[in-house]
Amino acid sequence: MSKISAAITAVGAYVPEYVLTNQILETMVDTNDEWITSRTGIKERRILKDEGKGTSYLAIKAAQDLINKKGIDPKIIELVIVATATPDMKAASTASYTASKIGATNAFSFDMDAACSSFLYGMSVAASYIESGRYKNVLLIGADKMSSIVNYKDRATCIIFGDGAGAVLFEPNSEGLGFQNEYLRSDGSGREFLQATYGGSSFPLTHETMDEGGHYAFQEGRTVFKNAVFNMADATVKILERNNLTKDDVDWLAAHQANKRIIDATAQRIDLEEHKVMMNIHKYGNTTSATLPLLLNDYESQLKKGDNLIFAAFGGGFNWGALYLKWAYNTGN
Repeated sequence: MSKISAAITAVGAYVPEYVLTNQILETMVDTNDEWITSRTGIKERRILKDEGKGTSYLAIKAAQDLINKKGIDPKIIELVIVATATPDMKAASTASYTASKIGATNAFSFDMDAACSSFLYGMSVAASYIESGRYKNVLLIGADKMSSIVNYKDRATCIIFGDGAGAVLFEPNSEGLGFQNEYLRSDGSGREFLQATYGGSSFPLTHETMDEGGHYAFQEGRTVFKNAVFNMADATVKILERNNLTKDDVDWLAAHQANKRIIDATAQRIDLEEHKVMMNIHKYGNTTSATLPLLLNDYESQLKKGDNLIFAAFGGGFNWGALYLKWAYNTGN
């Protein structure tokens, strides 16, 4: 009997209509297009402006896009995971609500939060459920409404983040395609450098903290950048070494879209050609849990069955890692 691996068999995505350009940000904070572009590679980002709509709205839209493209009955989905750092609320699962709204009535569901590494970690979890043989259809969604925790008076953070969602379906594969290997790590000593502090159990929200902006995301940029550059690149090297791969074996690098300089440094560490590096940070900014599936959606038509994909991410916590996956289908485009 052939070994069962977990393969991605469909992708979907959604980004809000409103485009927040660098030129608009120039009217909001002390910054300019050249400064933002040269330091981050970001030209614009999408923002969910509608009152009362949160991360679940993005997740539902991305899931529906996948369901429609794949032409599947959502009732076959057995597990829905929403990877997110911005759940709709504290004590009710965003994944459960998402599953109900898309008609996945036979699925159980839960949220996962590892900051910007949430989707990468989610891929590991989804693959494990498939490889165990217990489930055959796992829907993994990466979604974040970062605008809900961004202070648009803080130019260090408001220029970076955008809103969006992407979804992938994992199914069993007996051809040796899909998930191959992973290298995942974390270091809790780094959490002080990138966090949204207030609103958790250690730091409950109060009128005072709200007035002081304590509920907004904060980062110590230089420290985060330094750690992200080293650890994303290091994890990428280690996943190649673990699997006896050279740069010539890699068809695509799908790196977390946090900063173009970090993506470039990761690619340069393995001497990978520019045309093999997936990039859409200029369009969406850092959508946190959504960056990796949005890349897959944007590049789906270029992916070929058997392609070797290396995923890499770094996020607050600190959490980081790399994952090796063989693409399982052709789009026919």
